[in-house]
Amino acid sequence: MYKRSMAVYCGHQFGSNPAFARDAKKLGELMAKHGIRLVFGGGDAGLMGTVASAAADNGGDAIGISTPHVLALQEPLHKQVRTEVASNLADRREKMYSLSDAFCILPGGTGTLDELTDILVKQQIGESRKPLYFLNTAKYWNIFGRVMVHMQSEGFIKNMNDYNMKIFDTPEEVIKEYERDHS
Repeated sequence: MYKRSMAVYCGHQFGSNPAFARDAKKLGELMAKHGIRLVFGGGDAGLMGTVASAAADNGGDAIGISTPHVLALQEPLHKQVRTEVASNLADRREKMYSLSDAFCILPGGTGTLDELTDILVKQQIGESRKPLYFLNTAKYWNIFGRVMVHMQSEGFIKNMNDYNMKIFDTPEEVIKEYERDHS
């Protein structure tokens, strides 16, 4: 098993802001340069493809975990890295979780939100303390932070300390924190 690895969850679209792709590319480059294996959704489209291509182009190690539904939609798998096919989304999430010692959330849609909340629930119930980093490009995740504060103020989150999550504005900050957490 790779000793240093981080799952990156992000959209299979590019989104409306070019900064999203810029930061996805930079994160992939930095992961490769720092010897951090990329674990990702296996696709070669949008931000997902961007981060994987950047890691591969810079000599990094990466593994994609896809599902049959992605293949049925004929979404392209990334050709530069090894890709495995999990039997379903739950198996995919568990495989990505087991292969990673940290998680980074980039901008994305409902699939990214699903993966994010899976990690948060694991943290809430004490099943995981693996760090969760938000790459908050263009303040994309600010609204999610407000939702978390709202849930706490309405009595649905007891203690924010149940979660091991940190928010960063740049890929460099994410990598610096990963190195600090895994030294």
